[in-house]
Amino acid sequence: MGDAHWLGTLARAGLLRGSFVPPAKLRELRLIARQRQKLVGQLASENNRLHKVLTDSDVRLGVVVSDLHGKSARAMVKAIIDGDPPSDILRHASHRLKATREEIFDALQGSLTASHCFVLDELMHHIEEIETRIARFDAQLQSERNTLALLQTIPGVDLIGAAMLLIEIGTDMDAFGSADRLSYWVGVCPGNKESAGKRKSGRLRKGNLYVRRLLCEFAHAASRTSSVFKSKFQCLAVRRGYKRTIIAIGHKILRTIFFMVKRREHYQDSATDYEALSVQRNAPCWIKALTKFGFITQAKA
Repeated sequence: MGDAHWLGTLARAGLLRGSFVPPAKLRELRLIARQRQKLVGQLASENNRLHKVLTDSDVRLGVVVSDLHGKSARAMVKAIIDGDPPSDILRHASHRLKATREEIFDALQGSLTASHCFVLDELMHHIEEIETRIARFDAQLQSERNTLALLQTIPGVDLIGAAMLLIEIGTDMDAFGSADRLSYWVGVCPGNKESAGKRKSGRLRKGNLYVRRLLCEFAHAASRTSSVFKSKFQCLAVRRGYKRTIIAIGHKILRTIFFMVKRREHYQDSATDYEALSVQRNAPCWIKALTKFGFITQAKA
């Protein structure tokens, strides 16, 4: 009996489990999400090119600012394109920058030519155009707001990342059955090939590359927070190396997401009370908004 006949026999007997087929709405959102991913790649390429042109002109602005595309750094780049002298460009520098004014002034001493300014101007216009297009895509992705708010309680997961993940895996965890099957489908569950008691390989299986990329981003961000993921990262990185540790943390985050979405529960961390921390950070803003709209009144002295 051939493989096709054997699979047909098993299917008729109800012994085969169906693959995950996303509904029509998710398939449409996937089209938007994956095009957005292409735009993000283009934006990263243009940002790197902008940095390269500045370095080529001996303007070392990327050395004294942490984000070359932050608000103050972008204002300084635009002033450079306009041909302003370093003393005037320095006025756009934020006081929150760690570098001193002297260090920023020295970094602005370059040898810009007309060709440099032309390329920088074209790159800046293209970057702003791509950012505008990405913002339009972001507005189309934010469905299932309750589940999005649920996932954002996980350290390292932001709004867009949560939306992109839900578009790929959906909100019905019964379609996968268990966290192990979801991990296998994504491709973050390591293989276990053994022969004669010896382990041959632990390579990852093929899976959903889009979800795996998102999980790696979540893991990288979570490893820098004061959560249990950070302690897990520090423990594994010594033995397994950075790349394998990031995959392991991503695997842990995916299993956490499975049970959170299935049970409709918020994330609870054993190391940090993020709910209390959120209240502590946002309470002044909430009180100010409630006072502004008349829901509470300030006590008179």
